[in-house]
Amino acid sequence: MQPLEERIRSEARVPPDNSIKKDALETERLILRPLNADDFEAVHAWASDPENTRYMAWGPNDEAQTKGFLSAARPGKDFAVVLKATGEVVGSCGLYPDAALDTGELGWILRKAHWKRGYGTELGAELIRYGFEDLKLRRITAPCAAVNYGSFRVMERNGMRREALHIKAFWARADKIWIDEAVYAILAEEYREHTRKG
Repeated sequence: MQPLEERIRSEARVPPDNSIKKDALETERLILRPLNADDFEAVHAWASDPENTRYMAWGPNDEAQTKGFLSAARPGKDFAVVLKATGEVVGSCGLYPDAALDTGELGWILRKAHWKRGYGTELGAELIRYGFEDLKLRRITAPCAAVNYGSFRVMERNGMRREALHIKAFWARADKIWIDEAVYAILAEEYREHTRKG
């Protein structure tokens, strides 16, 4: 029988030498592969959870909204976050380039049971690498609620800097209040310097 990690890699079409295909990426502990309809149960577990979606611009979802999200997911842009060790889908993430392939925007969500394990930093690093090395982007940005410590620390650990603070620009759906939104960014040359320093 094929070992679990090889089976996940095969299904995700990630070659064993870790060269990157557009629709699948790999890190030390994670495989980022295209989302599909079979991911519904895992995705809906976090997408329907008010705590998990507290600082998202969407959610909590009903079943139809989650199915709509999955049907609209695009290979090479929207990824399932899969643990290599177990095959479990623990989140989703994406990198969304503009039409000119100049600037991309990062986004991600992890099921709350998997917070504070470094997965966000790991997937963020790989999406940034993918954006600059494979897609040849010039700039990558990511917005977040300014109070969302977990999200902005992922960005800071990956060399992104706070570029803007928009006062009361984000509607916190769960709390039903306007809160501040921070925007983080990194340029290709900053990425190269961050990578060089390790």
